[in-house]
Amino acid sequence: MTGVPASAAGGSSSARRAGPRGTSGPAAEPGECTSAGTAPGRTGSGRGAGTGTGEAGRGEAGRGGTEPGTVQRGVAPGGATEGGAAGRGGKIAAAAVNQASVWNVANLLTMLRLLLVPAFVALMLGNGGYDPAWRSFAWAAFAVAMITDLFDGHLARTYNLVTDFGKIADPIADKAIMGAALICLSALGDLPWWVTAVILGRELGITVLRFVVIRYGVIPASRGGKLKTLTQGVAVGMYVLALTGPLATLRFWVMAAAVVLTVVTGLDYVKQAIVLRRRGIAERRAALKETDG
Repeated sequence: MTGVPASAAGGSSSARRAGPRGTSGPAAEPGECTSAGTAPGRTGSGRGAGTGTGEAGRGEAGRGGTEPGTVQRGVAPGGATEGGAAGRGGKIAAAAVNQASVWNVANLLTMLRLLLVPAFVALMLGNGGYDPAWRSFAWAAFAVAMITDLFDGHLARTYNLVTDFGKIADPIADKAIMGAALICLSALGDLPWWVTAVILGRELGITVLRFVVIRYGVIPASRGGKLKTLTQGVAVGMYVLALTGPLATLRFWVMAAAVVLTVVTGLDYVKQAIVLRRRGIAERRAALKETDG
């Protein structure tokens, strides 16, 4: 039998033994290749299992298929032989993209705010801490930090720049600059220590509370909380400046309002945390009853 078409590869064994020029060779099973055919692991590429002189057959093996339920030699399950390296390369590329995404404008503003903390402290305590010129520079650094706080979160949400780094670094930067200002003011005798203790205690306490109840849900920032942050920033900024006369009296009342808002909003967050925890526990118990039932 000569000149048997390669399409008969799925037929009798004699047909599979005959090459196009009548040379004989080992039988090529579907999904395999002989020494004269293609390399192992590439039978599914459309080259086929050639025999004899090595001309590629065009039978069932040539169309890249093994029999249903069989695995090609040299081919990893679920993909081609070269797909493993491609998959690993894809993961590396994806990781590189995620790393690069950290360097966006929102995170850069957060980093700037973190860098401003030691600069603010140095300016605040410069020349004894009571020089109006140095205090003015310290106020400028504090004002820049507060302004970037208003923009970085908005930019991250608007342009989809939210990252894990930003979620962690943003609240740290907020509390770092506010805490540094309050501690410096109390250390210089411009602000009572109990005010600093109330504000910082509330901020740290609410942060811990958020992490405690995060398994049940997230406590959203309220309008009162945003007003509290704004009032605190204005009040502390006025204390950083060396004000006298009516402005010094005004800053006292602004700080008083900030302290009240700090306490009220803190209690509101505690209430929300309690409600959120109770709701989460009730939902878990209901889910357990459904599974048991």
